[in-house]
Amino acid sequence: MTVDLSPEIIRLLLVLATTIAAHFAARMFIRRIEKATALTSNIWDDALIEAARRPLPFFIWLTGTFFVLRLIHMQTGERLLEYVAEAQMVSVVACIAWFLIRLTHSVADSVAKAQSINGVEVDRTTIDGLSKLIRVTILLISALVILQSLGFSVSGVLAFGGVGGIAIGFAARDMLANFFGGLMIHLDRPFNVGEKIRSPEKQIEGTVEYIGWRHTRLRADNTNVIYVPNSVFTSIVVENITRMSNRRIQETIGLRYEDIGKADVIAAEIKSMLASHPSIDASRDIIVAFDRFADSALNLTLITFTNKILATEFHATKHDILLKIAAIIARHGADFAYPTQTVHIAKEVL
Repeated sequence: MTVDLSPEIIRLLLVLATTIAAHFAARMFIRRIEKATALTSNIWDDALIEAARRPLPFFIWLTGTFFVLRLIHMQTGERLLEYVAEAQMVSVVACIAWFLIRLTHSVADSVAKAQSINGVEVDRTTIDGLSKLIRVTILLISALVILQSLGFSVSGVLAFGGVGGIAIGFAARDMLANFFGGLMIHLDRPFNVGEKIRSPEKQIEGTVEYIGWRHTRLRADNTNVIYVPNSVFTSIVVENITRMSNRRIQETIGLRYEDIGKADVIAAEIKSMLASHPSIDASRDIIVAFDRFADSALNLTLITFTNKILATEFHATKHDILLKIAAIIARHGADFAYPTQTVHIAKEVL
């Protein structure tokens, strides 16, 4: 039994078979190239392979599909298929944009991974900021190319955008303020992902987990998540706790009034102890001095700086120093002052 196939059907079957063969050939090519580049340290080949893994097969199927639609249009003259060329152009531009966006993301991840492996400090904020900016640029250019291919005047669109941008700016000023606030964060880099920041005036404190174009996500010490609009950072003072070089210990030590003769030697020994302490930065001023006569005590002021930045290490250092100060005071037979009052009762003269 023989089956007679028309030349049109044969053409369609050939296009389908060619598309399937091209699809499997592309997958095999990607796998072989991936194995060959796995032994190299170049980040670009890995990024290219990862970026092309999904868009390339999709592009092959799109090409085959549009070729079939062109054949059907030639055979049937269907009016709806007259727009195949425009649809194909839009699809090709979309595939290229998809590939470039994936390539940008892959390169950003590869650069961060390579720096981490080589022991270089990873500036994730800058990498993410540049990656996002490039992706936005790709999307804008792709949209303009698609509009141009559909017959729209790009110059007219840009002119309309200039006029309409004013109205959009008023309607979406908060969104634009957050966008430009995020841009300033990426450019000025007052903080990066992984750093701990604090704003006393807004009572904001936490570790930066994510910096987006609209908001920044912080993780507070109590593990709560804080979402801060980027526009807030343009009008507040931000303290970067992670970038501090030292942590300060500032205490007031109150001695009894009867220990005034021992205040000088106690202050000198405390200062000597601090100067030799391994966790104290001896290059900075160490102040241990008699400050004032308080109501119930002789106040000694202590100001010094530790070289411990982490909170756990800082408090452990402070714990050790305070106990050593207490031991010095006890060794000299002195004691801490407590709030006291002395009542003098006058004798009544008969």
